[in-house]
Amino acid sequence: MVRIVRNGLPGKAGSMSHERPLLPFAVTLVAVALYSLMDALMKGASIAVGAYSALLLRCALGTLLIGPVWLTTRTSWPAKEVMRLYVLRAVVGSAMAFTFFWGLERIPLAEGIALSFVAPLIALYLAAIVLGERINPSAIGASLLGLAGVAVIAFERVGPGAPANSDATWGVASILLSSVLYAWNLVLQRQQSLMAKPVEIATFQNAGMGLVLLLFAPWMFQMPALATWPAIGASAILGVVAVLLLSWAYARAEAQALVPLEYSGFLWAALFGWLLFDEGLRVAVLMGAALIVAACWIAAPRKHPEQAAA
Repeated sequence: MVRIVRNGLPGKAGSMSHERPLLPFAVTLVAVALYSLMDALMKGASIAVGAYSALLLRCALGTLLIGPVWLTTRTSWPAKEVMRLYVLRAVVGSAMAFTFFWGLERIPLAEGIALSFVAPLIALYLAAIVLGERINPSAIGASLLGLAGVAVIAFERVGPGAPANSDATWGVASILLSSVLYAWNLVLQRQQSLMAKPVEIATFQNAGMGLVLLLFAPWMFQMPALATWPAIGASAILGVVAVLLLSWAYARAEAQALVPLEYSGFLWAALFGWLLFDEGLRVAVLMGAALIVAACWIAAPRKHPEQAAA
């Protein structure tokens, strides 16, 4: 297990991580971009058919995509300890995803992503408690800087002078709840990355969440119109690829080193919100984005995987 933390997976992958210490950070940034596009597609699908139905179908399609790959490459069934983690993360992940997309139906995409950025800050301390990771000053400073950017962006909607809008208020509350769950999910993701391969993690994450959500199908499921299926299908593909990339990256760098890079998702959300939903950018949004980019720059170059594990 120590060798996995220090050098990645055995063989060539670990050697590549050691020779290119910034590679896990680059992979994480790509994964966050894919997740942001997935969020945009899921926002549209949630508006069309509801967050529950869109999420359930996305998990089902994701399982169909990645499941056969795992079945043909697996060498054994996961151990009991790993299965317990899969079950726990499935419950946490399904609640996290539903509350996020339900809230995203009610507020702009970029603002929803911005509010969710309280999760990495919470995850830093959860990682210290659950995983025993040492919280370095640079990681804390980067997260606080990113959080300041989020505060600048969100102030117009949630501040004292914001117009009254009960629907938006419930949306904000739902995303904040999702953020707490997401922080827990990040720590569980780190634990899984040290015990299993990315394909297995992606398979059980999609299948587990789908099974949890299926329990509520008799009361909440609605079959989407034909025009909504492409968005759900594309989001399933993006979700699988992003999970694989994040699992690879989290096996090669500490959670506290990678979670500040989640802040870059706001930039992608702003772009996709503008392209797909005609959501504009305010001066406050641009100011906050500058702080977020600065936070990501501070975090990545100073946290090499082999240094973080030393």
